[in-house]
Amino acid sequence: MYMLTVSVVIPAWNEEERIADCMLNATTQSVAPLEVLIVDNHSTDRTAQIVRDFIEAHPGTPVRLLHQDKEQGLIPTRNYGLDQAKGDILGRIDADCMLKPDWIEVVSHLFEEDPDAMGATGPVAYYDMPGKELGLKSDNKVRKTVYRADDGRYLLFGSNMALRASAWKTIRTEVCRDKADIMHEDVDVSLHLIDHNFKTVYCQDMNAGISARRMDTSFSSFHHYMQRFKNTFDAHPEHSREQKPEHTLYAIYPILRAFYPVYQKYLESADINPAERIWIKEQMELFHKRDTEIES
Repeated sequence: MYMLTVSVVIPAWNEEERIADCMLNATTQSVAPLEVLIVDNHSTDRTAQIVRDFIEAHPGTPVRLLHQDKEQGLIPTRNYGLDQAKGDILGRIDADCMLKPDWIEVVSHLFEEDPDAMGATGPVAYYDMPGKELGLKSDNKVRKTVYRADDGRYLLFGSNMALRASAWKTIRTEVCRDKADIMHEDVDVSLHLIDHNFKTVYCQDMNAGISARRMDTSFSSFHHYMQRFKNTFDAHPEHSREQKPEHTLYAIYPILRAFYPVYQKYLESADINPAERIWIKEQMELFHKRDTEIES
């Protein structure tokens, strides 16, 4: 039976700390992605070299290194990657995201089983904080109930989202360029999908790990980041929302802001790479399954 192919697009700017872990998680999957596109945007660190080294060390890997050099910024870099992708489904994550080992399989099946689905998203857990299972459950609850617009349409989350390629082709010239860099580009994409009455879906099995580093910023910086929600909806006055996810994020900010640096010191002292271990149980189960299939 034909499975919808999935491309994973990863915009990257100065992500040398986590890009290798991100590529490893994106390629260590129960179903292989068609391609993993790292779109480098004028990185001044070793990001591009690390990607080249990964490709050389893993012959046959679906990872490709692209360069978007015309313009600095996430949106043009994201757009370039999505335009270059060849899959039926276009995954889009951040360069510090860690995909669960069945992410590609879950996404492919999701769009196969629901031909009307044009965009999809799921919950995330902070891999550099304790309590993965609790984190997933909490995030799942918030995103299912609060992360919506208009008549309950789901908003996509940029760290863990996928689009049908045909949907992207429809909206690619319409999405906001946001030259002032004051909007949430993932919410903007969601609202443009809704403009066409495209269905966005939420899947609690579509899991990814993200860093809590956003919480390790000053309140002023965090506040400006939260203002992006309002700015995005202000740019789309035809859309509305009943609940505001930033209220939930404001509530947990003080706790995570206080605990994050403390936990990072523990990880460093224990020589633990949290990005490596977030899906270690699931990865071992996958390896065991593959070994059993080979032996049989």
